[in-house]
Amino acid sequence: MSNVFGQRIADFARWRAGMIAGIHAYKAWLDANGVADIQQSLRIYDLIESLKCERMTLAFIAEFSRGKTELINALLFGQYKRRILPADIGRTTMSPTELFHEPREQPYLRLLPIETRRRPDTIAALKRKPVEWIQIPIDPSSETALADALKALVQTKRVSKEEAAALGLYDPTQPQPSSAGRAGAEEIEIPAWRHALINYPHPLLTSGLVVLDTPGLNALGAEPELTMSMIPNAHAVLFLLAMDTGVTRSDLEVWRTYVQPRVARRLAVLNKIDLLWDDIKSEDEVRQSVRRQVEATAELLELSPQSVLPLSAQKALLARIRGEDELLAKSGLLALERVLADEVVPAKQQIMRDHVQREIGTMVEGSRQALVAQFNALRAEHQTLIELAGKNSDVAKAMLARLEGDRDSYQQSVDRYRDTLNVLNKHANALLQSLSDQSLEELMNTDRARIEGAWSTTGLFRNMQALFDHFAAQCERLLKFCDSILALVEESYYHFHDKAGFEQLSPPVINIDKHVLAMHALRQAAVEFCRHPKQILTEKHFLLPQFYNNLVAEARKLFEATRYDLQSWLRAALVPLNTAIREHQQGLTTRIESLRKLQHNLSSVGERTKQLEQQLHAVKSQNDALLDIRKRLDPAFAAPTAQSASAPAPSSPTLRSANEAHAESGSSSSQAA
Repeated sequence: MSNVFGQRIADFARWRAGMIAGIHAYKAWLDANGVADIQQSLRIYDLIESLKCERMTLAFIAEFSRGKTELINALLFGQYKRRILPADIGRTTMSPTELFHEPREQPYLRLLPIETRRRPDTIAALKRKPVEWIQIPIDPSSETALADALKALVQTKRVSKEEAAALGLYDPTQPQPSSAGRAGAEEIEIPAWRHALINYPHPLLTSGLVVLDTPGLNALGAEPELTMSMIPNAHAVLFLLAMDTGVTRSDLEVWRTYVQPRVARRLAVLNKIDLLWDDIKSEDEVRQSVRRQVEATAELLELSPQSVLPLSAQKALLARIRGEDELLAKSGLLALERVLADEVVPAKQQIMRDHVQREIGTMVEGSRQALVAQFNALRAEHQTLIELAGKNSDVAKAMLARLEGDRDSYQQSVDRYRDTLNVLNKHANALLQSLSDQSLEELMNTDRARIEGAWSTTGLFRNMQALFDHFAAQCERLLKFCDSILALVEESYYHFHDKAGFEQLSPPVINIDKHVLAMHALRQAAVEFCRHPKQILTEKHFLLPQFYNNLVAEARKLFEATRYDLQSWLRAALVPLNTAIREHQQGLTTRIESLRKLQHNLSSVGERTKQLEQQLHAVKSQNDALLDIRKRLDPAFAAPTAQSASAPAPSSPTLRSANEAHAESGSSSSQAA
């Protein structure tokens, strides 16, 4: 695509592909050097698969008739000569609609019947059951066929008031829209579908963008999963308002209830600026009117003026259909695409970069430590042989005794470390047990029974609050465990730095706070949802399974994410240190065995010295390959995870002489690592 947003999304897709290629290269490096294990291979495979599936969700939220669907038409379907998504007067989005591209499947429209609202299944669970959906093939090459197929999005059906109430779509105390039928009628009109999925091969969607088109306020309040999961998990929200009305009371309610407290990256769009274009006002007067409305909107929504973007979705679509660049620029769509390109896409990249760093960064650092330790051991042995040149067997015997003493002292440090590690494992097992599926299931079932036993709305909300009290207590235990474990890890790192002469290392960072904050946000969302007048007046037999199952599904995901992060951290926390310990121990053993062989045959010192020099060159070649892989993964890997205060020659451009290495490392063999 020629627009800047399309280009940035395409760049994002290439960047993601580059990261995946870098991870594949690292896996090949591990295999080639014989250091990969099954656990590492599984972690790498899982990371690659998750990166392939990573998408960036852009949610469109507004009250009815604010132009959401028209703006999506302008963003995605301007290449056609007509509207593709239905956006005529009175034909608005009736159900949440997701647009994406899954290249492994043929293009389709999937529609989830509204009757599934009677069941406790979440939409996420139903997505894994294609048989529950009505599937309509779509033909992207035919604009007429595509538009005709998508007309199904606005289909409605007439049902009895009792049926509508059972589905949570009818409130007898509230006025009904005219489309619902005349006063006193026994039937009313409701959406035919609960959710819609559009798999469409648009370049933006193919590159990883997902567009979520939401209904208005009434539908937002009626679908718990939309407000508790889909919107909060969006990477950015476009909140549409009308230029002529500004922020209405209902707009403000939607903003404060569903957007402001739940989404970090939010933009307000003042649509329909073309209403100000006329032959009476000058262009300067129009600009002043727009500026005043932008400033007033920013103040009400508590946004910066730069986050409020005026545009005309209708004129933008018209400009793209006709190929009129001047009208397109005047419509304001290009300015919106620039903001999306400059703010939303980089934010998503940073999230993925942090994820890769947590998963692969520690493994790369472990590999780096293995090379550093191996090089140090080889260099120390090389220096020992240099010192032996021209000496007699008595000198060799004395050096051997010194090395054996160093090994005994080092073994004592290793034994103390193992004692600390046993304590660490004890804490870790207790923590993971508190996050096990069985523990979580017991918690869920206990609270479900208490909630189902509540006969009043007050009792229902009180018991839901008790559910979150359980979650809060679990989170507090998590934080205490993590603090305790981190202290043990830091103590181990410091011990080997201080007693065994290792370079200064730092354990990987763990951040449980983000999960605690997410749980607090879910709790607040649940409280607001329960207190909303619509929910209080809704039949409890509908509210209970829908709300509770969505609440539990989100809470379960948070606990699983917490457990996954903790398990990943526990696996990675000691990787650099364990690698250094193993390599240092192996290096001491190798040096002792080599010296024993040489002490009675000092004439072979020169031959062994040449072998060591070849091995040093080989280690440096491995290191160079690893550094190249680290650069391919991401520029963020330019600096190692652990600080290399005394890192030896593997990162140097050339292999230095043994004398230079000896001057750096000192004469004590215990400092060789």
